[in-house]
Amino acid sequence: MSTELNWFKSTYSGENCGNCIEVATCPHTVHIRDSRDLTVPALAIIPTTWTSFVRFAAS
Repeated sequence: MSTELNWFKSTYSGENCGNCIEVATCPHTVHIRDSRDLTVPALAIIPTTWTSFVRFAAS
């Protein structure tokens, strides 16, 4: 079983966008990282926290 995460950026991020976050989802965790500096550890949160954040950011 592979433990490698599948990271993705928002479709709103352009190819030259330097201020983006990347997200990787798992059944029990959402991983978030800064796409500019992959040496910084990713933040791991529960899916309900991610959902609350996205709802807040969209409002």
